[in-house]
Amino acid sequence: MTSETFPSRPGDGPAAARDCLNGLAVGDAFGARFFVPGNLPALRARHLPEAPWPWTDDTEMACGLLLTLLRDGALDQDRLAESFARHHDVDRGYGPAVNRLLRLVRQGESWRELAAGLFDGRGSWGNGAAMRVAPLGAWFAADLPRTAEEAARSAAVTHTHPEAVAGAVAVAVAAAVAVRGRTGPPAGEELLRTVAAFTPAGAVRAGVVEARGLLGQPHAGFAAHRLGNGSQVSAVDTVPFALWCAARYLDDYGEALWACSSAGGDVDTTCAIVGGVVAARVGAAGIPAAWRQAVEALPPWFTGEAAGRRPEG
Repeated sequence: MTSETFPSRPGDGPAAARDCLNGLAVGDAFGARFFVPGNLPALRARHLPEAPWPWTDDTEMACGLLLTLLRDGALDQDRLAESFARHHDVDRGYGPAVNRLLRLVRQGESWRELAAGLFDGRGSWGNGAAMRVAPLGAWFAADLPRTAEEAARSAAVTHTHPEAVAGAVAVAVAAAVAVRGRTGPPAGEELLRTVAAFTPAGAVRAGVVEARGLLGQPHAGFAAHRLGNGSQVSAVDTVPFALWCAARYLDDYGEALWACSSAGGDVDTTCAIVGGVVAARVGAAGIPAAWRQAVEALPPWFTGEAAGRRPEG
C-alpha cells in the first residue's frame, strides 16, 4: 500500500483504528477486483489480481469516520455527516439513496430528516453502515458497551433501519473484540459469542448466532448459502457471513479474504468488513506486503487532515 501504515498495540485506540482502516481498505480494493470478469480465473487459482487496486465507497466512508474520531476524540454525528458529504466522490460506487442523501446534505438539508425518510420512512437497511465501522470498534475497544452505542450512532447518519444499525453494532464489536484479543484469546467462537451478546435482537443477530454454529464448516460457499453473501446489499445478508469469515480465519488475513471472495456477492463490502476485523487482530503487519503495495493510496484529504494539515476545500 502506498499510503502510510500504522502499527499499534493493545489498548492504543487510535493506532489500532488505523490498522483497521488499512485492513479494510486492502480488503475493499481486493474484493472489488473480482467484480471484473477477467479476474475470475485469478480468483479460482488464488492469484493476486494485477495492481493497482482502487478502493470504493467502503474505504472513503471509513476514512471519513476515522477522521472525525482523530479530530474530535469522539463521535459527533453532525461532524460525521459533514465529513461524509464533503468527501463524497460519486464515482466510488455509492448506492443511489446515499448518493442523493449526501448531495442534499451538501446543499444544506438535514441528514436526520433525510436518513429517517429513506424507503418510505423505514430507513435504509443496507450494509453501508456496517462496511465502514470497523475502525470505530477498534477505537473504543476498551469499552464494549460504548462500542455498541457509538456504532449505532454512527449508523444513524445514513442508515436508520434497525437491521442496518444492528449490522454496524455487530461489526464494531467484532473489531473491538479482535483488538482486545491481540495478546492471545479470544478466538473466533468467543468473538461471535460476544458479538451476539451486544447485537440488538433481529435478523442480523440471528445470523451471527447461526454463523457461530457454522465455524466448524470448512467451506465458505456453504456458509454463504446459509448466511448470504451480500448479493442483496442488506446488513442481514452481509454481516453474518463476513463475520463468519473473520472469525474462522481470525489470525490469517490472506486466508480470510480468499475465503470471503470465493463466495461472490457484494465482494468489496464483505471483504472490507473481513479485512477490517482481521486487521484489528493481526495489525497492519499481518496484512501481506504484496497486498498492501497493490492498493491505491488512501485519499489525500484523509492523510493530510489526519496528520494535522489544513483541510482541503
